[in-house]
Amino acid sequence: MAITLENKSGASITATTFGATLLEWSAPDKNGNFANITIGLDNLDDYVNNRPFYGATIGRVAGRIADGKFELNGKKYQLAQNNNGNHLHGGVDGLDTKVWDYKVEEEETEARIIFTYEDPAESNDYPGALSVTVIYTFNDENEWKITYKATTDASTLYNPTNHVYFNLNGDMEGTILEHDLYVNAEKFVELNANTIPTGNKVAVDGTPFDFRTPTQTKQATESDHPQTKAVSGLDHPFVLNAGENDISASISDQKSGRRIEMTTTEPIVVVFMHNGPSGFEYKGKNFPAYVGITLESQGYPDAINHDNFGNTILNPGETYLSETVYKFSVE
Repeated sequence: MAITLENKSGASITATTFGATLLEWSAPDKNGNFANITIGLDNLDDYVNNRPFYGATIGRVAGRIADGKFELNGKKYQLAQNNNGNHLHGGVDGLDTKVWDYKVEEEETEARIIFTYEDPAESNDYPGALSVTVIYTFNDENEWKITYKATTDASTLYNPTNHVYFNLNGDMEGTILEHDLYVNAEKFVELNANTIPTGNKVAVDGTPFDFRTPTQTKQATESDHPQTKAVSGLDHPFVLNAGENDISASISDQKSGRRIEMTTTEPIVVVFMHNGPSGFEYKGKNFPAYVGITLESQGYPDAINHDNFGNTILNPGETYLSETVYKFSVE
């Protein structure tokens, strides 16, 4: 089931109940020409059969958990090891593979899709039944707001994100290597050879991770820094500077004039540059390396295994709540 929300400018987002997934964001360039600014596939079967994560709601836990292991309230848990011996994006059939319930609410200046899903206890070997709500709001200010809510009947882990990739050229034309990236972060999280956080937070000063001034993303691909060379670009958590109403990150494309600004209540943004080609295609065009870039807001990945990474535990009687806003504009 696909649902489209359109605002007064003619811009629109389209999402599906499969994985509470954003399929498309149609937005104009500086000449008024509309195109899709996110990575999407040609048909739903590609999402179901290939699990590309494009635009999907990720959970219960985004990113990797080392060896799929964690300890909670004195009990040890072993999750599925679905990524080189580690647990990735909620497991073999995470929230991105589920068909969600939904309803649509419309107001004068905005509309929203309210997705809900009941994830049973022991789903992907996680403890506790989880009641999840994800709300996509699209308004006349060209903002796509994602609100995450969740409750549980037993202590569990919850650290969601949306795996949207942007390509501001539109319709997957070219790469994002000349997109300007800004990240409001003094530090990034170091990764080991299996893309698992080491626990170290490293200063961006003097590194290809310094995007405190908008800089083309190819800064990362052209560097010989061991962290960027290991993944052929960026696939890293950035530690966001806390500040109310501060822009957490942005991307912009001078040629089209399109710009996305992200604000979030989360402490981390994971920036990934689609560092290799894929077998997917969109409207007959194959996906090359660097076809898109993510701004994945979330808690620290593998936080449960690092004392300095904050809390991703959800207990009974608590309500998980976070919000991320992507605001589109034309420069």
